[in-house]
Amino acid sequence: MILGYSNASGSVTAIILVSVALGLIFAALYAYHTSLISIQPGRASVNQPLNAPENEHAILKEVVKISNAISDGANAFLSQEYKYVGLFVIAFGLLLLILLGAVHDWNSGIFATIAFVLGAGTSVLCGFIGMRIAVYSNSRTAVAAMYGPPNDVGPAFITSFKAGSVMGFALVSLGLLNLYIIINLFKLKWSDDEDAKVLYEAIAGYGLGGSSVALFGRVGGGIYTKAADVGADLVGKVEQGMPEDDPRNPAVIADNVGDNVGDIAGMGADLFGSLAESSCAALVVASASVDLAASWPAMMFPLVLSAAGILVCIVTSFVATHLMVVKTVDEIEPSLKRQLLVSTVLMTPVAFLLSYYFLPSTFAVDGKTGVKNWHMFFCVASGLWSGLIIGYITEYYTSHAYSPVRQVAKACESGAATNIIWGLALGYKSTIIPVFALAATIYISYSLGAMYGIALAALGILSTLSIGLTIDAYGPICDNAGGIAEMAHMPEMVREKTDALDGAGNTTAAIGKGFAIGSAALVSLALFGAFVTSVGLKSVDILRPFQFAGLLVGAMLPYWFSGMTMKSVGQAAQEMVLEVRRQLRENPGILDGSVTPDYSHCVAISTEASLKEMIAPGALVMLTPIITGFFFGVEALAGVLAGALVSGVQMAISASNTGGAWDNAKKYIAAGGLGEDKRKHTPEHNAAVIGDTVGDPLKDTSGPSLNILIKLMAIISVVFAKAFPSVEKGGLIEQIFN
Repeated sequence: MILGYSNASGSVTAIILVSVALGLIFAALYAYHTSLISIQPGRASVNQPLNAPENEHAILKEVVKISNAISDGANAFLSQEYKYVGLFVIAFGLLLLILLGAVHDWNSGIFATIAFVLGAGTSVLCGFIGMRIAVYSNSRTAVAAMYGPPNDVGPAFITSFKAGSVMGFALVSLGLLNLYIIINLFKLKWSDDEDAKVLYEAIAGYGLGGSSVALFGRVGGGIYTKAADVGADLVGKVEQGMPEDDPRNPAVIADNVGDNVGDIAGMGADLFGSLAESSCAALVVASASVDLAASWPAMMFPLVLSAAGILVCIVTSFVATHLMVVKTVDEIEPSLKRQLLVSTVLMTPVAFLLSYYFLPSTFAVDGKTGVKNWHMFFCVASGLWSGLIIGYITEYYTSHAYSPVRQVAKACESGAATNIIWGLALGYKSTIIPVFALAATIYISYSLGAMYGIALAALGILSTLSIGLTIDAYGPICDNAGGIAEMAHMPEMVREKTDALDGAGNTTAAIGKGFAIGSAALVSLALFGAFVTSVGLKSVDILRPFQFAGLLVGAMLPYWFSGMTMKSVGQAAQEMVLEVRRQLRENPGILDGSVTPDYSHCVAISTEASLKEMIAPGALVMLTPIITGFFFGVEALAGVLAGALVSGVQMAISASNTGGAWDNAKKYIAAGGLGEDKRKHTPEHNAAVIGDTVGDPLKDTSGPSLNILIKLMAIISVVFAKAFPSVEKGGLIEQIFN
């Protein structure tokens, strides 16, 4: 029986529920701390005004006005996006129910559909929580910077860090809780050993729901934010010479909304999908093992690992908030990087203890016999430490503290063309070490535990996800805080603080993207293992025509997808440019500050364009595995998945790091890195702005969205596996020719 408990059975529920409860309490506590900072004029703040400016009342009134505008824009986008998501969930849920039910089994179809809807709902909830805390805390970060001591960035840093923690801990806790609940509910239907595989294949719908919503968040959010950003930069900075976040720029509010839409809601949905999918992949592969399926603690090991990660991340967060508190600008980035290192170091022995306690001493899985429980520790640890390596390498290639970005900045002295050439070269070179790290992880984990080992390696890289999301959400919050400080005309020292916070945030955002790409690669491979397990595929022979053709087509898909998303950003940005130019032309008073721009129209342009333009890329990702599986067979589909994974990882790393390097090269020049005579409004800075504008859709739209492509295609293949024609029959096209 699946219900056959060992001595560790009672510990499973205790660890999962206690960890989830503490994670949610921790998120609520930090949300409360953030709320104590008042932005209302005339209302006492938790930070007593040590350095309140003379025009404090007027500044706070403007802060409230700007904060409300950003919040309204974010809500407008989310409400429209979730209408599309709701229609999609209904339509795709029916398709899933009908195909699985009619072709395979109605029970599987019904329960997979229920799991799909719950996964989609959880992802929507997590994205909403992340968006709300981001738009709530960005103004409070700016106010904390204004009221704090002149040279102390501590209050503003703590505010933004705690706000990011709300998203990090709430997302992981809710995702884990709902997965555990649905497993226990489904067990009421399937409780025998022979039903274990059917149960967990149905559970895979949970991961599909999470990644489907992530597709909307990443692609739609990415198009939204970059349409606004590119439009604001091209007209405001390049044509009009306006500073960053100038309130005279009609696209500035849309730009600030976009930071939350793409980098908060989109990133959150993306990594929630990774967590759900890697857990589902491990469960599907483990369910095919007689040894693991007979032990409830062993089956729940993936969830226990994620639960323990929440506790480790809670302990780690105290290092930044209590033990080694940030005070100076130079301490910001090391503090954030320290979070990654401390969480990885603490999680390593925890993973060993969990592997020893919850897994059988010896078992067989995925055709591999004699597997030891300590073998699984090395699988988890290889993923955990490769994630840290990828994060640090990403920082090296995207932070202006190191030579690669400084070389890109130096290239701006020769113009925009050389800047772009150096940036592209940097992006290509930045793939080398991350790919070697992933290759080593795959070799170690597959050698020790076959595809189950790969799935645990993916869970290893995601075991410290709460901290990863915290430092990733920190960046957009600080970016918006800087924009609010500029638009509310706060003292110059406030903008200097928020710029320093944002500079570190750009690097941590790049680290977060590298982390997401690395986890996506391992998750996709783990799902590939779950797929071949479900369809009974022993190998993929690329010398056979359908398999090799599938490999080529799969390798092409990331290029097709990126081309579509890049073009979408270009089209949406063109509309934004024309609108900004129109407002400045028809209302000359905008430039002298006597007329307020129409921010809402620019927000509406970004919203409409992003929702319209995400349909085609989404259809490409969703329909490709279904069409391939039915018409060309599961062997051809295996080739497509392998090809998409291999080329998608390279493109994602290169695009994200290239865009991040161009962004920080611009900031390096603006800060006087090439000399005080080459700062803003100089040919060097203009060349850097052009490079940054080109890189915006690379690092915030196409690059991150490729994570969704490789994961979503794989999870769709897993969920629909039983509906596809069998290996022996081949696809419909193969049946016709044979």
